[in-house]
Amino acid sequence: MTTITTTFTCLFALMASGALTGVLRRYAVARQLIDIPNARSSHSIPTPRGGGVAIVLVFLVGLPVLFNLGVISLGVMWGMLGAGLIAAIIGFLDDLGHVPARWRLLVHFVAALWGLYCLGGLPPLVISLPIGYGETLFNFNLLGQILALIYLVWLLNLYNFMDGIDGLASIEAITVCIGGAVLYFLSAENAGQWWLPLFLALAVAGFLFWNFPPAKIFMGDACSGFLGLILGLMSIQAAWVKPLFFASWLILLGVFIVDATFTLVRRFLQGDKVYEAHRSHAYQYAARYYQSHKIVSISVGIINIIWLTPLAIGVGLAKLNVFIGLTLAYVPLLLLAIYFKAGLRE
Repeated sequence: MTTITTTFTCLFALMASGALTGVLRRYAVARQLIDIPNARSSHSIPTPRGGGVAIVLVFLVGLPVLFNLGVISLGVMWGMLGAGLIAAIIGFLDDLGHVPARWRLLVHFVAALWGLYCLGGLPPLVISLPIGYGETLFNFNLLGQILALIYLVWLLNLYNFMDGIDGLASIEAITVCIGGAVLYFLSAENAGQWWLPLFLALAVAGFLFWNFPPAKIFMGDACSGFLGLILGLMSIQAAWVKPLFFASWLILLGVFIVDATFTLVRRFLQGDKVYEAHRSHAYQYAARYYQSHKIVSISVGIINIIWLTPLAIGVGLAKLNVFIGLTLAYVPLLLLAIYFKAGLRE
């Protein structure tokens, strides 16, 4: 009965998100909440924004339901509910009118700290030793918690940076969550853990119906940062289930992590103001090269499904060394970022 109820709950997330996005689109058009293209935009047609609020509302409302169904723990529920709500509110305020970067960043740290605390912090992680010596658990203690906090804030912000073309952020979230759900499903430690990423994937899929290229509505900062933080918290939750799973989630998130991080580092080394808006991410160069958002967004989904997910599963099921798995995942992505001139000035 619980499985049937949880299945209907997930399907309801799909339908509710799609319907609510349609309502939000009509509201945005009526209120003239329109994203007007400028010199740094990757789109050329004025488009309603803020549709990602549907994902936020459906997911946050669904968390207590999943808790009552025994799918998630109380700590996970409160951690994601509180952190997600804080991140969504500051993003929504920034959508309405610019919030100074220092205040946004402060709130991001508060949200990440809340989520990390409720999840119990970062557990000991598997560290790869030199080839031939296997892997071992390592407890980072206070340093690990600080690094985990920075990691969550970076994921929150990089997801915002990567939400620049139609469908990309949605397809990334869906395919990453499906990969995480499959990993749980195939592992002996799954204990029904796969329902949570599946629930988020379906909530995003309802929105993708409206956001698929050419997008009828944009996600907005209220949701992009929310998704980055929630996916980060899911990766830390996964580490508590099994330490190897954290590396698996790093692999699944590889496209966004590599593009955003490499772009930021290159811009910093060039002396650019890294906090200013720009169009120099690899995915933005690729979209202009192919003159298509659809090609790039779908390609990212294919990379996640046929390349990163198998590597993540291999690492998570201890069939593949962590270091080798991360290298096989990140090196091709890094080469792609270099090929598409990520971080270089236009």
